[in-house]
Amino acid sequence: MKTDSKTTWSAEQSAEIYGINNWGADYFSVSDEGEVIVHPHGNGVGVSLRKIVDGLNDRGMDMPVLLRFSDILDSRIKLLHEGFGRAITDFSYEGNYRGVYPVKVNQQQQVLEEITQFGARYHHGLECGSKPELIAALSYMHDPEAYLICNGYKDEEFVELGLYACKMGLQCIFVVETPSELELIIDHSKSLNIRPIIGVRLKLSTQASGHWNHSGGERSVFGLNPTQVCDLVDRLREEEMLDCLQLLHYHVGSQIPNIRDIREAVVEACRVYIGLANEGAPMGIIDLGGGLAVDYDGSQGDSDASRNYNLDEYCAAIVENMVSTLADTGVPHPDIVTESGRATVAYYSVLLFNILDESRFEVSDLPTELPDDAHELLHNLMAVVKVVSLRNAQECFHDAFYYRDEIHERFKRGTMSLRERALAGEIFWHIITRISKLTEEMEYVPNELRKLPSMLADIYYGNFSLFQSLPDVWAIDQLFPVMPIHRLEEKPTREVVLADITCDCDGKIDKFVGQYDTRDTLPLHNLTKEEYYLGVFLVGAYQETLGDLHNLLGDTNVITIQVDRDGHVNYSRELEGDSVADVLSYVEYDPKNMIRRIRTLAETAVRNDQISAKERKHIMDAFENGMRGYTYFER
Repeated sequence: MKTDSKTTWSAEQSAEIYGINNWGADYFSVSDEGEVIVHPHGNGVGVSLRKIVDGLNDRGMDMPVLLRFSDILDSRIKLLHEGFGRAITDFSYEGNYRGVYPVKVNQQQQVLEEITQFGARYHHGLECGSKPELIAALSYMHDPEAYLICNGYKDEEFVELGLYACKMGLQCIFVVETPSELELIIDHSKSLNIRPIIGVRLKLSTQASGHWNHSGGERSVFGLNPTQVCDLVDRLREEEMLDCLQLLHYHVGSQIPNIRDIREAVVEACRVYIGLANEGAPMGIIDLGGGLAVDYDGSQGDSDASRNYNLDEYCAAIVENMVSTLADTGVPHPDIVTESGRATVAYYSVLLFNILDESRFEVSDLPTELPDDAHELLHNLMAVVKVVSLRNAQECFHDAFYYRDEIHERFKRGTMSLRERALAGEIFWHIITRISKLTEEMEYVPNELRKLPSMLADIYYGNFSLFQSLPDVWAIDQLFPVMPIHRLEEKPTREVVLADITCDCDGKIDKFVGQYDTRDTLPLHNLTKEEYYLGVFLVGAYQETLGDLHNLLGDTNVITIQVDRDGHVNYSRELEGDSVADVLSYVEYDPKNMIRRIRTLAETAVRNDQISAKERKHIMDAFENGMRGYTYFER
């Protein structure tokens, strides 16, 4: 039976309040039936996320689930190369574009395999910052025209592996991060009789705005300053290896929100590139590092969670500034490399989970009058209830807090009873609730009253671990779009904060993408007997490899979804999440030994007549089933 909210609300209105048309980048939309639709190829054919969940349920897959959309990954690589291709044509640039994926952004095997597969037609390369990443990269990227860029600090084994990659025909480039690394590369290349391909990482004076700007600037921890770069040139010339210096690399930060910073960095780097070419180094490649931002909040502004440019503007800004800076210098246009990891994989993954329970904020009815012997402070608090109005709302707000705090102090000193304190709480929250409603009528809401909706918010408990699946929310206040994937033809009537199941006060989401700005609560629907599913979007970058085992909640189930041009859904790859036994073994428990110890405990209980032998069997079955079970809530 349809509710009133369905007759006065549309799916289009839901799309507006959750901002999906702003941050969805043509990959996500809302259908007239009120379900989130994923368009893996961008626009065009789509499939309902709710229908995907139904398919998972039919296959016996429990929530939470991480969905990976291979087609979106393919689309992102295509858009990046086509964007640079247009800019190169428009500005008559004479070099090539070579995309490179930084493995650290998401090191999962499937991600690496698919990036090398989808990027093969563009010679899309890989960047690795450690020995394990280099080994992973070498096992999947065998394209002699793609660049394999080695950043990070390098030991002897790292350098040897890279040199052997060169010997096998790959373009493995060592980017010198510290002066000492150069000697290591020189010594091992001589001993193996291999001419290395060398790059140098430059500390630019340009420093970008945004959350990760500390990775750029003259005092950044990575790279060489101009004096050290000149010393590197001299050392290579001394060893008759200046011809090995072919790449200049810099990185001014991840998630750069302002296009101006990108332009300024390109100009400064080009000047250094020209200087290196004039020193006699052959050069040929300029690596701009990462920085291409993702518009997480859909605002298209220069906040930490957004960007004030689109992909075409990003590509054009780089190519145009390189053309103008290199003009009339006689230096050939180099190949352009960007290490766009976040923008490549963020849209690729969606975390889905169900809501398990709720905690409603509700106020009880108050008595019309207090007993004559009630404490004076209770009478004062009740007096505030009777005078709250739009005109004096802020004054009543201060009075309510003052009287409540005074009552708390007297309770601590034992001069007020438990029931008096409980009544004071009920009166206080009545006042706060009324003031919160009055703010909806105010032309200007004072700062101290703007937090009232979050103070009064309900709590929905989601079947997920923030620390495992969304660690950046907890660690750096990263903003991800969160919304229901169904019932969007209904008006959401509850203001909610989300709590996970980790029993940790930090395990919550209380910052959300809003229609016009970020908000402290998320509008959601009343819970019914039907399962209620939420999605967290744009989580493909970093989240899968940063998670920890808080409360021993392990990896979620992972499903790869492919959608053909006719809309047929293929559940192409299924990875079961961690079992209880799995996560216990990660923290050095031996599950078999644990079962033996529990069996001993149960047998002792039988001998002591605490349980029967039959009960012992049921107990052991329960423990063994628990060991095999999913670490998350199972229905």
